[in-house]
Amino acid sequence: MAENTSQQRSSRELIMLNEPISRVIPKMAIPTIVAFLITSVYNLADTYFVSSLGTNATAAVSVNGSLDQIIMMAGSMLATGANSYIARLLGSREKEKANRVLSTAFFLAAAFGLIILGLGTVFIDSMVRLLGATDSCETYSVQYATYVLLVAPFMATSFVMNQCLRAEGSAMLSMIGMGFGGVLNCFLDPLFIFGFGLGVTGASMATAISKLVSFGILIFPYLTKRSLLRISFSRFRPTKEILYQIVSVGSASMFRSALGVVSGIALNNIAGSISDSVLAGIGVSTKIMMFPFSFILGFGAGFQPVAGFNWGAKRYDRVRECYRFSAKTALTGSVIAGLALGIFAPQVIQLFTESDPDMMYIGSLCIRLQCVALPIHAWGAVVNMFCAGLGYVHGAMLIATSRQGSCFFPVLFPLAHFFGGTGVAATQAVADALCIVIIIPILRKVMRMVNEAEAEYRMQQKG
Repeated sequence: MAENTSQQRSSRELIMLNEPISRVIPKMAIPTIVAFLITSVYNLADTYFVSSLGTNATAAVSVNGSLDQIIMMAGSMLATGANSYIARLLGSREKEKANRVLSTAFFLAAAFGLIILGLGTVFIDSMVRLLGATDSCETYSVQYATYVLLVAPFMATSFVMNQCLRAEGSAMLSMIGMGFGGVLNCFLDPLFIFGFGLGVTGASMATAISKLVSFGILIFPYLTKRSLLRISFSRFRPTKEILYQIVSVGSASMFRSALGVVSGIALNNIAGSISDSVLAGIGVSTKIMMFPFSFILGFGAGFQPVAGFNWGAKRYDRVRECYRFSAKTALTGSVIAGLALGIFAPQVIQLFTESDPDMMYIGSLCIRLQCVALPIHAWGAVVNMFCAGLGYVHGAMLIATSRQGSCFFPVLFPLAHFFGGTGVAATQAVADALCIVIIIPILRKVMRMVNEAEAEYRMQQKG
């Protein structure tokens, strides 16, 4: 077993430190992109099948998108922080410490998930109202939230395992775990909604079962010792150093998720105050835009551990090359995806409604405007992942909180007040465009950091 682990480590180091960047990043990113895409299908499947029950049911599922983000918030901070720290530890050959980081993140995520389960179940009616449910869709919202809450601990820990499998170079295992659950959900949705006649409750049950299956697949390599790292309660070490490293980097992801929740709730409440059609249109377009976002996030997630590993190994030339390759690829891909989706936006929205022209108009407009700003979003995601991979907490935090925070709220209320539903549909695109004023100075700062670290390392080598 020790010999096998040593061979895995040597193979991983060879790939991370010597294989051309144009090969290693796609090798890490493609399985992650596929997993994110399947997860997007998974989220959209509920909306697609529920849409046949009417606009109110569609609005209810859209409202509960914020519940998914709350659960994500519990796991994403630990997952992203652990991913970055583990990649750097493995780059500097500190495997046992990486095991402790993984185990600590896993059990803390489980605890956070249990807290969400408890509070959400007790205050479920108040919760869905807070998330933006209107009088006409509140009952559906409660039905959908019920079973999703039950699997909150499994969802939170799955985020950690998913990210940490990628950090150790096992992106394929990560893809299988997340992807199989998504495919299963597409089959279970029609069975539970229509076959068993359970309606929105059936969609929630199908989602919960799929999340449990994903959890089982992701934990399997850890239980059978087929992964490079190990999860065990004996390695649970919430020491000051480990918590600082996880939280300092992961806090950017947590704040991004938290702002996603707050901005989503604000958007839902404003849209719902106009009409259920506007609420449904915004919700559907948000889920559709997760497809190009999946490419962006998946590519960034594949790039981050490569940058972090080479940073830990002091291969600064490859760190810079990682960024250049990733930025060019993300920008090119986002332009192509934005053009394709923007052109066919009305036809895509029509899949979710044929009898609600207001929903079609708002949804199509929202998609097209976000497609225009998609290259800026893609570039910002790469710079954000670059900061996180190198442990530059401040830069990662500023970028992570800009899209749905510092650049979002200043334009949300004025646009909604003066332009109504059209202004609500334009809010995210305008915020994405504004992010450029934050991204540029942070990129300059992190590049200076790389150059200074390289100069210091060369001085030490000479000395």
